[in-house]
Formats: sequence, C-alpha cells, structure tokens
Amino acid sequence: MTKYKIPVISGDGIGPEIIEEGKKVIDAASEIGGFEVEWISFPHGSDYYLETGELMSEDTLKELGKYRAIYLGALGDPRVKPGVVELGILLKLRFYFDQYINLRPIQLLDGTWTPLKDKKPEDIDFTVVRENTEDFYVGVGGRCKKGGGTDTLEIVRNMYSLKFGLDIQSDSEEIAYQIGVISREGATRVIKYAFELAKRKGKERVTSVDKANVLTHMYGFWREVFEDVSKDYPDIETEFNFVDAICMWMVKNPEWFKVIVTPNMFGDIITDLGAMIQGGLGVAPGGNINPKGTSMFEPIHGSAPKYKGMDKANPIATIWAGAMMLDVLGEEKASNYIELAIRQVLKEGKVRTYDLGGSSKTSEVGNEIAKKVKTLW
Repeated sequence: MTKYKIPVISGDGIGPEIIEEGKKVIDAASEIGGFEVEWISFPHGSDYYLETGELMSEDTLKELGKYRAIYLGALGDPRVKPGVVELGILLKLRFYFDQYINLRPIQLLDGTWTPLKDKKPEDIDFTVVRENTEDFYVGVGGRCKKGGGTDTLEIVRNMYSLKFGLDIQSDSEEIAYQIGVISREGATRVIKYAFELAKRKGKERVTSVDKANVLTHMYGFWREVFEDVSKDYPDIETEFNFVDAICMWMVKNPEWFKVIVTPNMFGDIITDLGAMIQGGLGVAPGGNINPKGTSMFEPIHGSAPKYKGMDKANPIATIWAGAMMLDVLGEEKASNYIELAIRQVLKEGKVRTYDLGGSSKTSEVGNEIAKKVKTLW
C-alpha cells in the first residue's frame, strides 16, 4: 500500500476547521482507494508568530522540503500587521520551493449560484494558469525623499540572481518605487505548462493576459515569449487579452475561455473575479505547483477570523484543493471521486453552508462529502 506523508499548516481563523474537513474527505478516499495518508502538523501561523516571533525558519523549510505536497488552511489575523504572515509564510513557501505555477480551476458546479445572468455550468469551465514567483511580487523596492539617494536591490531565485544598483536624483518631496521582473526562463516554463495542460485536456484555445500597450517592457516581453512557445503547439489556437478587457469578457462571455495563462499580478486579479463567477470564494481551490518539487494546496479565500470556531465556514474550496493535491501525488482516481462527490452534494442541495444559501455546519458538509465519496466509488 502506498503511503503519503503530507505536512499540514492549518494556519489562522477558520483554517483549522476547514483543513479538518479536507483531511476527513481524503481519509475517506484513502480507505477505499488503496493508499494511506499520514498527516504531519506544523504550527505556523499568527498564533505561533505571536508566541515565538518565528514565521518560517530555514530549518522548517528544509523539513517541509522532504515532502511532495503541503496542505495549507488560511493565513491572516487582525492582531498581526497585514502582510506579515502572508509574506513571511505564504510567499516564502512559494518562492523557496519555486512553486512557479498557481493553478486555478474556474468551474461553476451544478447547484451553485452565479451572479452572471443565464450562465450555466457548461458556460463557466476554464482554467487559469498564473505565474507564481515573478512580476511585481518579487517584493523589491523602496522610498526616497527629496534630493535622491542610492539603493541596491537583490533578487535570488533558483533560476537566477539579480542585483539592481540605483542612483536616484529627485526633486519630489518623496517617491516610492517597486521593481517587477519577468525572466525568459520564468515565462517560458509557465506558458509551456499552460499549453501542455490544454493539450492534455483537449482544450482548443490558450489565452494570454498582459498589459503590453502601457507596461511595454515587462508585458511586451511576456507577449514575445508566449508567441515563441506557441510555435511548438500549432494545433492550439492562441489569442491576447489586455487584463482590463479580460475582466469584461470573463463576465460577458466566460464560455469563450478554455485555458488562460497570465503573469503574477494579473493572475491575482482575474482569479478572484473567477472565484465570484463560479459561486464565491468558498468553492474556489488553488494549487501552488512545482512539478518536480514540493507543491502546496489551499483555498484561495482568507482566514475569516470573525467566523473562527463557529463551524460555519464553507470547506468546499479546501476539500477541492485536497483533490487537486491527490492528483499531483498520482492518486488521480481518488481525486476524481472527491470532485465528483463535491458536485453531487452541491447538486442535491441538502447540505450547504450559509454562503451558498444554506444553514449547514462546516463539519456537516465535510461529513456529507466524505460519505458521498464512499457511496460513489
């Protein structure tokens, strides 16, 4: 019997509650799927940070690196300055393990409401492949007061290291600057992943997102790389959308899109829009993937601290993220049955949380999906 050791970072707010339901469903699938899961708990999050001052140490990162997948709940706490745990844990994990693909299925499931009038599940069914380690998210920049100054900015990645030496002369009272980076290596690998995904799933079109008409240097370069990669896939149709335009077309004609590939910042924007048109953050899973290393799976929503301990939050995004995790681990059959169970439970409509118009508890939804997995298998 195959045994998987999977680290769990439950995190903050509703994180521990929704993670428990995800584990429950995966355990149910493992019982009849012929594999075993050992869950390894890591305490990292806001409580741990406030108690110890530690976000994510090098020793912890090395320990996590022994495993192929990490299951993450949610991060964020009003007692901690915004961005501290997100940068110190979430982005640190993404960068350290070079999880260069953020994978987001945008699917309207039967029985789930969408704010788009007259759109049905067959109209909203596409995937966003977001580059996950570059763009403005490299996090380098600074401020300078009148007169100017100097600054040295460094970026270290598995693929390359960069150093910017700035000599700033300014007569403005004060300026702030942020540097974004897109590399040929970084853009090529994620765009290639998008085309391979389209090829594997029989999707006829890959849409690239940029803002090359205004931000000409980075996103003009992204467009060039997309065109270069697309030459290896002559049977797949390609197109370009500016980020503002795609926000419009995702609302008006979501059925047009099959696979979308996008730089980091624009992906962050359009996947939240995607979550809303597929029924809300409670049903929106995400994967941070390194195909040859350690990947991480999570719901895309936040920690919702006001609902902490109330057994009220929707666990479906977390359960679905767990299904994505099993798929990457090679348990495709179990992954498919979990997704099918989610679909059946939502379609039946008997058990659903407040955000989907019901009154069921977090644990009741998890119980029902776990039971459905065993019934369907």
